Amino acid sequence: METVTPRQLEILRYIRDSRIRNGFSPTMQEIGDYLGLTKVTVFEHVAALEKKDLLLRGPKHKARSLQVSHHFEFPDESSVRLPLVGQIAAGQPIEAVEDRQSLDLNEIFMHSSDTFALRVVGDSMIDEQIRDGDYVICRRTNTARNGQTVVALLEDDEATLKKFYKEKDRIRLQPANPNFEAIYVDQVDIQGVVVGVIRTI
Repeated sequence: METVTPRQLEILRYIRDSRIRNGFSPTMQEIGDYLGLTKVTVFEHVAALEKKDLLLRGPKHKARSLQVSHHFEFPDESSVRLPLVGQIAAGQPIEAVEDRQSLDLNEIFMHSSDTFALRVVGDSMIDEQIRDGDYVICRRTNTARNGQTVVALLEDDEATLKKFYKEKDRIRLQPANPNFEAIYVDQVDIQGVVVGVIRTI
């Protein structure tokens, strides 16, 4: 694997995160604005990353076609393993038997370049046990089944976490909290579906 400079890593990470968040890549100008670089400097870094086969571009250098190579592994995507030492009862007590194994979070959440995490702000999904400050683990997809909890991008470019329901002539984005009202839209851009929740205490 080719090595990258800290600045090149920032560019790769920004492109990855933009594709996850928005569904498309940033422009050279947007990369420059975000990182405080001139457009010429961005072009130089992108060319260097293409030469290393770490950054790919669509045919005829089509706008917003930059994509990080699947062969590149980001430092924040490395495997995370925790010691799994047994079971603990949440109902009737059970005998505590130590069982030394390891718990691979990547396997649990089907880690890939299409898996991402978002920090939850607000309590609209509290009845789904998703609370303010939690992290939802999401699998990137643009489709969902009724009842799935999705990351939905609305027409005003605001993202929301809600349960997805396709009705006869509209889409209902349903909160899991009686204090919040459902959102009804004609169409919605789904960014991903929730596959797990992480809570820190």
